[in-house]
Amino acid sequence: MLTRAPAAPTTVEAPYIHCEDLFKIYKTEELEVVALRGLDLQVRQGEMMAIIGASGSGKSTLLNILAGLDQPSAGKIHVGERDLLTTTQEDLVRYRRTEVGFVWQQTGRNLIPYLSAQQNIEVPMILEGATRRQAHARASYLLEAVGLPDKAKNRPEQLSGGEQQRVAIGVALANDPPLLLADEPTGELDSATADQVFGVFRELNEGTGVTIVIVTHDRAITQRVDRVVAMRDGRTSSEIVRHVQFARGRGEVVEEYAVVDSSGRLQIPRDMVEQLQIGRRARLELSDDHVEVRPEAPPERDEPRWRRR
Repeated sequence: MLTRAPAAPTTVEAPYIHCEDLFKIYKTEELEVVALRGLDLQVRQGEMMAIIGASGSGKSTLLNILAGLDQPSAGKIHVGERDLLTTTQEDLVRYRRTEVGFVWQQTGRNLIPYLSAQQNIEVPMILEGATRRQAHARASYLLEAVGLPDKAKNRPEQLSGGEQQRVAIGVALANDPPLLLADEPTGELDSATADQVFGVFRELNEGTGVTIVIVTHDRAITQRVDRVVAMRDGRTSSEIVRHVQFARGRGEVVEEYAVVDSSGRLQIPRDMVEQLQIGRRARLELSDDHVEVRPEAPPERDEPRWRRR
């Protein structure tokens, strides 16, 4: 059953996911591609957050590393107490089966086409040693949780795209992992269906405390998650955080932060760079409690001679 409860709050909460100065370099005989360039990221246990960025920003590479499907070239990465940089291949297999669930964008990658929705969810549990009765009971519960109790006997071809993705969420949660990753899970869906899928993510996050990390290029997701981290050129560049401040009577508050990595580097969000017309350099000014960033002043020109007296 969905028995995972939200983590108890602590005074100082250690991050559940911790990435520090993470690099991923793909090499061929003639080419070297740096997908991650010293990335830093922290995710709290029980958080529902999104990673956004343009194609080639490194977000899918990061998700594959978190899923244990790829390994970084250098840096540090921990999920819970597990060090993914030093974990053996044998342990990575168990990690992928029991500690992390994954939902792909392509619905065909998530489900076995000749099995029913119920059977697709049962398979991961049976592979881990559950009895058929145990697997059947939990699969039925998960179908109820994703809003598809009446589709248990339907094969993927008999389900809509949104229904297939909801079944895929059930498959990903079959072995009750503490972490759920989703790579563009609504990329093939219309906006109304996407809202339904995000609603399922939110209900499961709030009901079970599962940590959810969603990768997407859709900036509208900022309305649906607790925190959004933007990636650019293989690094985290900015964060958008949503929280509630009832004590101050302000309701929901949305704040945007630039990310300072472990080397002290800071990326200004692209829209701000364009709006301020910041070029290769910017002027910095330190005040008591903040740093001002301004466009570089244009060079002074000599006054025309005919104006001089």
